[in-house]
Amino acid sequence: MLYFLAELSHNVPVFNLFRYITFRAGGAFFTALVFGFVFGRPLIDFLRLRQGRGQPIRTDGPESHILTKAGTPTMGGLLILSALLVSTLLWARLDNGFVWLVMFVTLGFGLIGFADDYAKVTKQTHAGVSGRVRLLAGFAIALIASLWAMWLHPEPLTGKLAFPVFKAFLLDLGWLFLPFGMLVIVGAANAVNLTDGLDGLAIMPVMIAAGSLGVIAYVVGRADFTQYLDVHFVPGTGEITIFVAALIGGGLGFLWYNAPPAAVFMGDTGSLALGGALGAIAVATKHEIVLAIVGGLFVVEALSVIIQVAYYKRTKKRVFLMAPIHHHFEKKGWAEPQIVIRFWIVSLILAMIGLATLKLR
Repeated sequence: MLYFLAELSHNVPVFNLFRYITFRAGGAFFTALVFGFVFGRPLIDFLRLRQGRGQPIRTDGPESHILTKAGTPTMGGLLILSALLVSTLLWARLDNGFVWLVMFVTLGFGLIGFADDYAKVTKQTHAGVSGRVRLLAGFAIALIASLWAMWLHPEPLTGKLAFPVFKAFLLDLGWLFLPFGMLVIVGAANAVNLTDGLDGLAIMPVMIAAGSLGVIAYVVGRADFTQYLDVHFVPGTGEITIFVAALIGGGLGFLWYNAPPAAVFMGDTGSLALGGALGAIAVATKHEIVLAIVGGLFVVEALSVIIQVAYYKRTKKRVFLMAPIHHHFEKKGWAEPQIVIRFWIVSLILAMIGLATLKLR
């Protein structure tokens, strides 16, 4: 919205700053951050008043959670999404299709998560919306987003899968790119959702992964950078950097209240939305495989659940003391802050490895 001020730069030269993605990204970050600080406490008070007993705590989870987390309100993802929406609309170019694509996926999965959280709170059960309905709705959103991405991508990249390290090789998936893109988006959304089990555990790795993808979006959206780094040029993706900056600002505002002991939980409202956003950015920038690296923590969390369920059905035995894997470490006696901070460190390492693929060609 504020981008239009750049058109006035011939009269007011300082308005020329609004042409630069880096300047507007900074503005988006601080807008979302301030939004989170200003509206965080009122939202938490409202959620606590409306939800009463807060998010239901699973009785089959770690025993300590029943004592330490009972009564904590959920749906804190509303704070992140509100800050993200306001900031992106304010600072991004609204004539950019990639911005609307990523926003569509984020808000679409946010609605799925909100419906799930609402069902859990009102019925005081951890079941929520059935998994089948959630998946069907998620795949429908991802199908639209994948079609949208194919339409926005330049002709040489449409329906193609790019690989890190290999600078020229593209795998032509054709229309098979649709189910592939759907799996990336839905898989990312549910992987982040599974990771969101401890105070502060999911939001920081999301911000780290988003920051890495934001750098990638900025790079692949500039012809000069892509030529130097030998990566594929995707015109228009640079504006996604504004969205990412807003996500990080809103995420930090939320983390202020989600730091242990959490005053509010993100809930599926936030985790599904943010995971979907990561998947959508990866599809938009043609870096789906790199997402598996920078978001490697989420991949491990999801795989731990898949392995646990598959192995138990076959042998009636468990590979992990409890899945997702962060609960395994809880059962081994690790303190919650210890798990959270170590997982943050792992996320940062993986993000650096993912970013290194930009130069390793």
